[in-house]
Amino acid sequence: MAILSIQSHVAYGYVGNRSAAFPLQRLGHDVWPVNTVQFSNHSGYGQWRGQVFEAAHVADVVAGIADRGVMAQCQAVLSGYMGDAATGAVILDAVAQVRAANPRALYCCDPVIGDVGRGVFVRPGIPEFMRERAVPAADLTTPNQFELEYLTGRTVRTLEDALAATATLRALGPKVVLVTSLQPEGATPGTVQMLAATAEGAWRVTTPLLPIQPPPNGAGDAVAALFLAHRLSGRAAPEALGETAASIFGIFTATQAAGSRELQLISAQEELVAPRRRFAVEQVA
Repeated sequence: MAILSIQSHVAYGYVGNRSAAFPLQRLGHDVWPVNTVQFSNHSGYGQWRGQVFEAAHVADVVAGIADRGVMAQCQAVLSGYMGDAATGAVILDAVAQVRAANPRALYCCDPVIGDVGRGVFVRPGIPEFMRERAVPAADLTTPNQFELEYLTGRTVRTLEDALAATATLRALGPKVVLVTSLQPEGATPGTVQMLAATAEGAWRVTTPLLPIQPPPNGAGDAVAALFLAHRLSGRAAPEALGETAASIFGIFTATQAAGSRELQLISAQEELVAPRRRFAVEQVA
């Protein structure tokens, strides 16, 4: 299946399209990457070079794809780090073009805003755009715990809080909410959870939290891509959740073994298609 992926690009390392495109391709999907920024490396290093592309540049690239007459072949749009709030309207216009050509196409919005401990790390206007326009337009959204709180205005401390927040978020428009990282009160120390919620129910999976310092960037981008890929392949939410958790844990394990702060997506690519360790998926609602 063809997927239009609109997010950041780095020359060195794995975030944005560099973190999302290869997992999608390794799982058998064609990817049309459109880059919102081009940096030398991700901002977690503290220093980087490159530029944020103007919205007109992103729109021009999308228009060039549309000129090929291929939008009807696109099965999904995946968006992530925008770089500038003005790019948001371009992304939603691309979604509208794809849906007009293929009404069954999905829009997966990874609402990149910030993270626990770091707070908001995107430019002004982007958080509001995500909450007010992008997420309501999405079929599937993949916030982390911090972003779930921001988007819903709810504090998330317990599993019950998280379930209430995902229900609030689904009421805005998305049919499926995947919380990519969750550490509620009462959870087993040294673990991290992911939570998938739909109208049919909610499921969580718990994995060990590997002590990698500093934590690798780009994991959320890879998780969003993996979950979308499994949904496009026909897997139900709990099965897609289990496959995604197993793969990202395998990538983290390889990253820790390599002593790297960059996700080992290439060297550990078999984890994307045949994870060696799997985890129980528990229905919680």
